[in-house]
Amino acid sequence: MRYNGTDLIPGGVKADMRRKAGRPGTRGSRTPSSPRPLLIYLQGILHSLNPAEKLIAEYILKDPERVVYHTIAEMSQRCRASVGSVVGFCRSVGARGFADLKIELARELAQGALVNVEAGPDAKEASLFAQLFQFYAKSLAETRQLNSEDTLLEASQVLEKARCTYLFSTGLSYVVAYAAYCKFRLIGLPVHADSDAHMQLVTATQLEKDDVAFGISCSGRTQETVQCLKIARDREARTICLTNSIRSPITEYADIALHATPSEIKYFQAPLASRVTQLAIVEALFESIVLRRKQETMKLIHRISERLMEHRLP
Repeated sequence: MRYNGTDLIPGGVKADMRRKAGRPGTRGSRTPSSPRPLLIYLQGILHSLNPAEKLIAEYILKDPERVVYHTIAEMSQRCRASVGSVVGFCRSVGARGFADLKIELARELAQGALVNVEAGPDAKEASLFAQLFQFYAKSLAETRQLNSEDTLLEASQVLEKARCTYLFSTGLSYVVAYAAYCKFRLIGLPVHADSDAHMQLVTATQLEKDDVAFGISCSGRTQETVQCLKIARDREARTICLTNSIRSPITEYADIALHATPSEIKYFQAPLASRVTQLAIVEALFESIVLRRKQETMKLIHRISERLMEHRLP
């Protein structure tokens, strides 16, 4: 069994945040206080692990239930990693040791938080369409787990109060950035979104302290987007990122990091699954702002709707 999922910021990444906070010239992302889904986190950091850590993580992900019954010596033997490596791995993901890691795994398994739609008894019988919608529903549920209420609220408040929000994104992620641009413009927020990567860099150099730079990148490694956030930080603008990858470069320059669960569906479906979860985050931020500006928003939308209706066919 393999568990899909990726980026999160809660508990298990506290060590990462402490390391970021200690780097000169960086502010680091705030660590949400909500409990983190451990197995989703492990899936998300696989690409950033060293060989020994990756062996341990893959062994846990393959069958977490058996790990609960292992001693640390058995775990070391099965993973072909030293006891010291196992202990170090546990601490790197936020556990105090192997016993603490097993408690976290047991808690998640008991809560049924890791239901894999592909592993259900009727999975093979379900139609392609049913399986896809089940998978997307699962990805959305995981995305909700990865972002604390405090982090989402803070991000929405920063966007609401910004002098202007500048969206930075390229490629397929630009679809999400443009959707955010349309949503925020609809409720009267000052937003800007260049489609050309070079113009985005130009824009980043002109940001001011009261502006917000919002970078969106599935991989978190898109050079142009990461560079724009870095420049924005140098300009002392507030920075937010939305990514599907933990420990990716873009999080180094984000005051607030938002995370969407990526898909493991192969080939052309993978980008779509990632965009679905990114769009859900954008929608959550939008709705949060709308609720705080309800009367003002309703008047504005009513006025816009009257004009838009003039362009509808009878």
